[in-house]
Amino acid sequence: MKCRFLFLGAVGCALALAALLPAAVYAQEGPGTPSGESVAKPKAKAPPNGETPPPQNEAPIPSQYQKHPSQANTPTFRAQADTVTVDVAVLDNHDHFIPKLQEPYFRVLEDGVPQKIAQFSQGEAPITICLVVEFSGRFQAFWSYGWYETLQAAYGFLSTLKPDDNVAVVSYAMHTHILSDFSPDKNKAKQALSELRIPGFSEANVFDALTDISGRMSGIQGRKAILLIASGIDTFSKITFGTARKDLQEDGVPIYTISILQVARLLAQDRGMSPIANMDFLQADNEMRTFSKETGGLSFFPRFLGEYPTIFRQIESALRNEYTLSYHPTNTAHDGKFRHIKVELVNPETDAPLRIVNQKHKAIKYRIIAKSGYKAPREVE
Repeated sequence: MKCRFLFLGAVGCALALAALLPAAVYAQEGPGTPSGESVAKPKAKAPPNGETPPPQNEAPIPSQYQKHPSQANTPTFRAQADTVTVDVAVLDNHDHFIPKLQEPYFRVLEDGVPQKIAQFSQGEAPITICLVVEFSGRFQAFWSYGWYETLQAAYGFLSTLKPDDNVAVVSYAMHTHILSDFSPDKNKAKQALSELRIPGFSEANVFDALTDISGRMSGIQGRKAILLIASGIDTFSKITFGTARKDLQEDGVPIYTISILQVARLLAQDRGMSPIANMDFLQADNEMRTFSKETGGLSFFPRFLGEYPTIFRQIESALRNEYTLSYHPTNTAHDGKFRHIKVELVNPETDAPLRIVNQKHKAIKYRIIAKSGYKAPREVE
């Protein structure tokens, strides 16, 4: 049975929202469907004490996603060639991309040490994105408002993608399930979303899901990102928030987050939602902000469905219209340590922060979106 969102009128939405509020009632846990072929292969762990790593039987990434034609000359970071690539978006106070900034305006610091930019480019390119969707009996019961908002957001984002973009769909509850692998065929992604009907588990293990997918995507070439559509609440992950945060920083895959159920939370607060439940949501919001900020993504907290089209445009603009900087780090040690990256805009003549003005020559506020760092390789890698 296909989803028919247009049938949900104002009355249907109100009834569905009312069904959401007893969220403390857990769904019955059913048998999980084992994941199919992975979105991309997980990273191999470095063997201890310099042992020889075991042979790999399969390529880490499907061959068709090795590199986009438009980025054939884009440098990548490997243990054998110390080149670090940083995708940077500069957004104004309305989250609009600021174009036409030249290389001399950019300064890259690694652990506080200025780096010389080796290559610089700006333009549009196809994107590879994984749509990670929370689908738990806790908030996505069939025909509840959470179910409706989750699928509205997922289908809505798919409609903004271009023919050359590759998309995969992953859902998570107790376990992570890859519903469709990367493909430019958006019908496969829509078919995958149509499988999201009745959730089998009440858990929502977002830390496990994000680190799993980020690790699998870390070797994919070209512009890539994860879009997380979720409440953000983690119930039973094997790893902690701190471990997840560290792993996501090291993988360097930008994470964009959309928090669902904002309006339901407001209504629940008016009806006397417990302070503990409210704190759980506030903590989840903070964790989603942290994941996005530290990986070079953006986080959104829409209160109305009408905000989604604007959010999708902002995500697309940030992903497609980026400045790509590459440099050879002055610290050449292969010690496996995390290196912090900071990107600044400066006036090359005065070395002061760059002042950007609008068409009326008034200074505007801006922010720089870039990953917070990377993990240096080890000699055995």
